[in-house]
Amino acid sequence: MSLRLNPAQLEAVEHQEGPLLILAGAGSGKTRVITQRMVRLLEKGVPARAIVALTFTNKAAGEMRERVAQLLGPKGRASSSALTISTFHSFGLQVLKEERRALGGTFTIFDQGDALGAIKECMRSINVGRNLDASAILSRISNAKNAFMHADDMPEVDEYDEMAKLIFPKYQSALRQFRAYDFDDLVCEVARLWESQPAILQRWRERYRYLMVDEYQDTNRAQLQLLRQLSEPYRNICVVGDDDQSIYAWRGADVRNILEFEDHFKGAKVIKLEQNYRSVSPVLAVANAAIAKRTDAKYPKALFTSKTGGDPVEAVVASTPEAEASFVAREARKHTKAGIKPEEIAVLYRSNSQSMLIEAALRENGVPYRLIGGTQFFERKEVKDLLAYAKVVINSYDEISLRRVINYPARGIGETGLEKLTTGAFANGWTLWQAVERADGIDHLPSPTRSGCRVLERVIQNAKAVLSRGEPASAMLRAIADEIGLRLDIDVSSPNKDAASRRWGNIEALFNTFERRERRLSNQEAAQGKDSLGSFLQALMLDFGGDDDDAKSAVVLSTLHGAKGLEFDVVFFIGLEEGLLPHARTLDTKLTDSVPADIEEERRLFYVGVTRAKSKLYLSRATARVTRGNALPRTPSRFLLDVPDELLLRREVADEPSLSTDEMANSADALLAALASLGG
Repeated sequence: MSLRLNPAQLEAVEHQEGPLLILAGAGSGKTRVITQRMVRLLEKGVPARAIVALTFTNKAAGEMRERVAQLLGPKGRASSSALTISTFHSFGLQVLKEERRALGGTFTIFDQGDALGAIKECMRSINVGRNLDASAILSRISNAKNAFMHADDMPEVDEYDEMAKLIFPKYQSALRQFRAYDFDDLVCEVARLWESQPAILQRWRERYRYLMVDEYQDTNRAQLQLLRQLSEPYRNICVVGDDDQSIYAWRGADVRNILEFEDHFKGAKVIKLEQNYRSVSPVLAVANAAIAKRTDAKYPKALFTSKTGGDPVEAVVASTPEAEASFVAREARKHTKAGIKPEEIAVLYRSNSQSMLIEAALRENGVPYRLIGGTQFFERKEVKDLLAYAKVVINSYDEISLRRVINYPARGIGETGLEKLTTGAFANGWTLWQAVERADGIDHLPSPTRSGCRVLERVIQNAKAVLSRGEPASAMLRAIADEIGLRLDIDVSSPNKDAASRRWGNIEALFNTFERRERRLSNQEAAQGKDSLGSFLQALMLDFGGDDDDAKSAVVLSTLHGAKGLEFDVVFFIGLEEGLLPHARTLDTKLTDSVPADIEEERRLFYVGVTRAKSKLYLSRATARVTRGNALPRTPSRFLLDVPDELLLRREVADEPSLSTDEMANSADALLAALASLGG
């Protein structure tokens, strides 16, 4: 085995007996260390069947298994197949299956959908209305389970906490009634089984004498309990993680597990991996400066690299969020023209809601992108519906858009009515829109369909009238939304008030996109009327690669949580303002009694964002944002202020004019050609 390891990595690989904590800084080669350590144990004579390595995703487990197989080569294939490398939950399922007799026989596993259905049934049983989100209640119950809490121990901060506390015992009773375990039980019930039946635990201890855990900073209390039980009495447990990258407290991860490792596993050896193989020195200097301010750090690290050079980190101060988005789009375009592959460029942000302005700016500039997690703004149903109306106003021959809105909101034109309209159009040589206009003259057309066609025709004609009076497209969109009762339909069709508020917020954001464009249009462009609007709609509605995580040749847009574990040549880290990062809810003492801990997790999020960059990093913020119709000044993020001025190159940008109609058309044509060349 060719190790190619630095001294700290080699020390970790060679360690064999007793507890070991490997603190692996960002980009320090942790996967290389944990896989080569498994191979080294095999070389020292440890049987493959005595080793278990646990991680959090099937993808990570598969990558680990593949690397071990490559290191061992063909001769070691039997050994690699005998290793147990799996997720915590797959391992727990293995234990429960083998010990099903002790558990009372066969059982069923509830997936997320099954669990959510059970929660909803429990809510119905106590006559709870639809205003509470069942998934949010399930999430709170999940966190309580993983913290080994009983219902009586659960906090009561808001109405969701109160409902989760009430539903928890009913949900558990429902699981047992169906002889079922949910996802969390795959760990929690193993720990309980081992605690109640020491003889069973001892069998598993004898089977697995060497434990390895990846991403240890993401473990919860239940997983810690399982590891403490299994590792005794041999105590050969090795964990790899980074307390500076613990960012999943919201789903139960407990940073104390890694900070208190030496308390849980007495006599542990601690090794720090600080040599970074990912980023240039200017990026690491910013990361080190920000994380050095942690108040809860027990194992401070300072990343370093042997790479030389690197561009300075740019601190971009934009006059508005729109200026920030425009800057990001144009700069990304410059990088792609300079030869950087689009997939090597990322825009990172704290919350999904921040993506909308970036998406619009990238589309206007002809830059393809993909979203990691979530749904693209222009793919959200309510946004597509309203834009489809606008496209019908501009072009009544657009049958795809017309079919999308012909019965939305419901106006009596069902499938049968649409079929008869289509037949009538074909028989008379009309377009579908002409059939709508002449519905009263089509034989055998149901009365509700005729009435619905008159309503739709009136909506479209009224919208055209708005444009003919010289009013802007944003006014037309607002008129359409008012006339079809879009706000009411969203309220009625959404599962709860929060969802309805988010969906209507998307509509308001769409209005703002058009209003922003209108403010930046020249008088000459404004005079072009429909032609200019048509080009704008075309650019907005182009297919930019969807949200397929495997898509290539597209700039990546991601939340900080979604970007964990990824790396990019160029990173735009946006929205670095108080209230966005750290997030507003972590600053609200009414919502939480652990503000310092929450703030430290936000700091770690900042660190994760910075360390995604390999070569070039932009840290941007806006000096003002519109909140509830008022432009309010914004304060720079405290984490940005923690970075010394000498480490940053300051850059100020104001709102720039949007692309002209010709530029937009050229960008759209170029993008379509690029997509065609890729088979897209």
